[in-house]
This record gives sequence, C-alpha cells and structure tokens, in this order.
Amino acid sequence: MPVIERWQALLLMGFVQGESRSQGALFPVSLDELIPEDHLVRVINLWVDRVDVARLGFAKAQPKSTGRPPYDPADLLKL
Repeated sequence: MPVIERWQALLLMGFVQGESRSQGALFPVSLDELIPEDHLVRVINLWVDRVDVARLGFAKAQPKSTGRPPYDPADLLKL
C-alpha cells in the first residue's frame, strides 16, 4: 500500500462512528424498563445506597490513589 493511501485511510477513520438514528435496538434503553416498580431489587438498591459500606467491614471501601480504581463495594454488594 503506498504511503498516500495509508494516510488517507487514517484520515477517513479518525473518529469513532456512532450508530445510525434509524438503527433498532435489541435491548431496552435501560434496566429500569425491565424491572417492575414493586420488585425487591429496588428495595435492595435503596438500602445499599444509604448504608455505610465501610462500617459493614468492606476493607476496600476507600480507594488508593495509585493504580486502576477498584469496583465500588456498594455496587458489588448490590450484585
């Protein structure tokens, strides 16, 4: 491939292309649409949002400043 063609290919593919506006979705936009209003998972979600996970004994509740941040202990408790 000549040098000019390689540069043209890089310039044409410089941005991430989004989905077409007419593209249909296989899944709902959010999980909220799938979960009924009276489901138990909503109670668990509200409880974990209000509880202090560090007091529950989660040792990694305060992330360190180095390296990649860990998953939020509250999110893991919800799972």
